[in-house]
Formats: sequence, structure tokens, C-alpha cells
Amino acid sequence: MDDTAFPLACLRQVQVRYAGHAALKGIDLQVRAGQVLALLGRNGAGKSTAISVLLGLRRADAGAVQLLGGDPQQRRQRMGLGVMLQSTTLPAMLQVDELVEQASASYPDPRPLAQTLALAGLQDIAQRRYGQLSGGQQRRVQFAIAICGRPRVLFLDEPTTGLDIDARQTMWQAVRQLVGEGVGVLLTTHYLEEADALAHQVVVLEQGRVLADQPIAAFRQGSRPRRIRCRTALAAEQVRQWPGVQQAEHDGERLQLLAEPAEAVVARLLASDPQLQELEVHGAGLADAFLDLTREAA
Repeated sequence: MDDTAFPLACLRQVQVRYAGHAALKGIDLQVRAGQVLALLGRNGAGKSTAISVLLGLRRADAGAVQLLGGDPQQRRQRMGLGVMLQSTTLPAMLQVDELVEQASASYPDPRPLAQTLALAGLQDIAQRRYGQLSGGQQRRVQFAIAICGRPRVLFLDEPTTGLDIDARQTMWQAVRQLVGEGVGVLLTTHYLEEADALAHQVVVLEQGRVLADQPIAAFRQGSRPRRIRCRTALAAEQVRQWPGVQQAEHDGERLQLLAEPAEAVVARLLASDPQLQELEVHGAGLADAFLDLTREAA
């Protein structure tokens, strides 16, 4: 079977109800080999329920669910999974390398221990006890356990919570390497810049329904205004009246604008203030699109 032609994990018209409340209302999503699918939504949108169904932790009330071509509640399917949940309890007295080695023993062809530790950035703390680690370091151990069995599908639920910038970049690099090896990744995160950096496809949920299911590039296009920042003597009240300017306000010593088309506004800024400095123009990204979608739905 060609993993690129068929989804590694999918939901088709899945419905889930809790005590009369519809948590999922006929949603579709697909996790494909060599891609990161970012599943986004506000709290209560249905993300956790969708993940529970895909992992076989909860049965759907209607619709079809497949994981690696079969039922996610079967052991054969679960052996191809790697899972990093938001909350995980591990034995505090065991060392990092002991925990990863113990988890690796559950798989028929695990990744070599040294390689797993290196991918998760754990080489320097491999002999430390889990209970002695910071919250961010514990998250890296949980990531190592999720990837140690060479999963074909990797579920990452808020993976970089508590990580500093360097550790977050290390994990992003590891995810990209795994994707390059053909792993399909389902990512949930509240850090929209993380989804923007990693995702190939984005599904946005709101109140149990799919608001959008598009390639990441589609969220960066369209007519959403661009952000312009600069250091200038021009007053925000003056610039706010210009054609194309949707918002203008001072942020400390800088003027910050939302404008479209941005080119004409930038040209007028330069012409109106020859002393203008530190000009920056940023295109609309995933965060802007997500906020627009969820505001409209609300």
C-alpha cells in the first residue's frame, strides 16, 4: 500500500455525543504520510474528542474511523502509533535512559536508544532521574518515548508547553526529520506560530464542526491586511485616514498598522516622513486567519 495515496489515520463524518451534547458533528480529517496535520480550535471545540476517537480510546457514535488501515482499538494498529499527550505520569525514580529503554522494549523494531535520546535533545541528562527534571525536560522525555518505537503515525498534543526557545527549536527539527522519514503527524497546539512553522495541512474545529480544512499556504493568502511597523513622527490619527489603512496605533515609539494593499501605504509613509526608520512589513499568517474564522463562527 502506498502511504502517500491513502491516509494513515482518518475520520469520516464522525459524530460523538456526551450525555446528549454533540461533541463532534460529522467531521472529516486525514493524517497522511510525510505531512503534519495541525488540528486547531478553541477550548471545547472538539480537538480532544477527535484525538480520543483516533487513538481508539472512545468509540464514535456514527461515521468511520481508521488507523493504519484498521480499527484503532486493535493492538496491531496501535503498534504503529506514537503518542505524546498533554498530561503524562512516569516513574519519578527511573533515569531518563531507563524510561526510554523500557518503552522501546514494547516495540518489535525500536529506534536505537542513543538515536532517540539525540533526537529529543536528552543526551546530557540521560542519567538523571525523571523526578529531578524541570517541566520542559520532562516534556522532552515524553517526546522521546513517543518516537522510540519508529511510529508511522505520531500524535503530538501541545508538545512544546513549558519548553524554552532552544528546546522548542530542537523538537521542531526532530519533527521535521521524522516527517522526512515518512511519518504522519497530528499536531494540536495553542502556539499558532508552531503550527505555522510545521504544518502542511490545517483543520480548524469550532463547536464540533470543521470550519476549515486547507493547506497551510491557503491561510497565508487572500486579502487579509498585512502588518506594518515603523519608527516615525507621523501621528496615528493622521495615518488612520489614509486609503487602505484599517488600523493605526502607537506601540511605544513605533507606529503599528494593518493595511491592504500594503505597498501604497508603505510608499506614502516613506514620502510623508523622510526620517522614517525601522520599517517592517509582515504578511498575514495562520494566526490572523484562525482569529478571523473563529470570530466569524462566534
